[in-house]
Amino acid sequence: MRSLRASGALCALLAIAAPPTRLAAQTDFYNTDASRPVRVEDATPVERHAFELQMAPLRLERERGGVYAWEVEPELAYGILPRTQVEVAFPLRVVDAGSGRRTFALAGIHLSALHNLNVETSLPALAVAAEVAIPAGGLAADRTYASVKGIATRTLRWARFHLNGQYTFGAAPGAGESAGEASRWMAGIAVDRTFPFRSTLVIADLFAEQPLGGGTDLAWTAEAGVRYQTSPQFNLDAGVGRRFAGGDEAWFFTFGMSHAFALRGLIPLR
Repeated sequence: MRSLRASGALCALLAIAAPPTRLAAQTDFYNTDASRPVRVEDATPVERHAFELQMAPLRLERERGGVYAWEVEPELAYGILPRTQVEVAFPLRVVDAGSGRRTFALAGIHLSALHNLNVETSLPALAVAAEVAIPAGGLAADRTYASVKGIATRTLRWARFHLNGQYTFGAAPGAGESAGEASRWMAGIAVDRTFPFRSTLVIADLFAEQPLGGGTDLAWTAEAGVRYQTSPQFNLDAGVGRRFAGGDEAWFFTFGMSHAFALRGLIPLR
């Protein structure tokens, strides 16, 4: 009996002394962020008090004429409130126009927040997001642009469906100005299928967007990707896409890795 009590006391002490970072850093492959691996995202935020670091997600785009553009966009998200995350991203771009001509610069600073309105029941999970793109760097837009997005996720037995709609405020760029990668509006749908026992998710989407510049054609893009969970804290993702209609038709490829973690000092004691 004494040994049982001693064992129980020891287990209790270990549970109290154990760092909370691993529990708070729980993540999974269901949470598909924008462009990780496809543009259309789900309504799931980062868990409260947890961080999610997108470690150097890479995008390679090849446009007509043999112009290549590389982009690395480190991002850090934090679950600041229940069902609410804030995020900051620093996109870095390399544009290769051939003949050894390359441009490397920061393409802006992106600040965003996402709030999940409800847990999915008989109704879809709904979320709203807002983003501000700050014109910082040589390849950034020439103006500050703010956007709002609505997100819906519906889970069926065999798949999940996601709807995204986004609108960007601000005047169209003038002569000689750039809007960066901003679009006036975007609307898209995605479907994914999960394989929990293999920690794998496959996803495909289709979306349309209207560039900010007046008189430009509507751009259509189709994508497909896979997300794989290597551990409760790490996810890998890869995708391929084709902008098949619009002024700048192109192929692109993405690869990224995310790491979820928590800091003990930011978790309130109970």
